[in-house]
Amino acid sequence: MSTLSVRLPDSMHKKIRELAKKEGISMNQLINSAVSEKLAALMTVEYLKAKGELGSRDKFENVLSKVPADKPEERDKL
Repeated sequence: MSTLSVRLPDSMHKKIRELAKKEGISMNQLINSAVSEKLAALMTVEYLKAKGELGSRDKFENVLSKVPADKPEERDKL
């Protein structure tokens, strides 16, 4: 495990302390959780972008052409 020193504005430090106390966890746990969530979001965007670049419009339209042109059931109409 690594140690990282981070400079935070006093107001942010205070808010982190309050939220951690409210959640019953340490400030370290709260910050670790917040950073993990942000990393997951950013990595998901990168993953989806990479997968999207592998696709092709022709393949998409080919699959879409196989969907029957049935009218939606009454309960599915907007």
